[in-house]
Amino acid sequence: MKLCTGLVFCSLVLGVSSHSWLSFLGEAYEGSKDMWRAYSDMIEANYKNSDKYFHARGNYDAAKRGPGGAWAAKVISDAREGSQRITDLFKYGSSGHGLEDSMADQEANLWGRNGNDPNRYRPRGLPDKY
Repeated sequence: MKLCTGLVFCSLVLGVSSHSWLSFLGEAYEGSKDMWRAYSDMIEANYKNSDKYFHARGNYDAAKRGPGGAWAAKVISDAREGSQRITDLFKYGSSGHGLEDSMADQEANLWGRNGNDPNRYRPRGLPDKY
């Protein structure tokens, strides 16, 4: 736990080095809300093959907030994919199950976080609401 806290703190310090703390934290908070909104929309939509779109959209929206939002998007995305890999390991053993999907999710995360259009991953027929 101490290691995890230390890593989060160090990445926060590195991300804030050229940015005011208050601004960075505000961006991170708003970016976290963007990630939550994308996740909530994904659950609500319950639309086949829309996972990557919501990954890209959440990261895109968060990163638009600034360095704090991009940092929050990366931390949340990495934590989500890391925890999924651990649960897959317990569920399926070291079969590699879910590894391809996790890598594709991370590609969509990075795509959105880099400011690219998340609609690249938008499935046909997904309601305009999303």
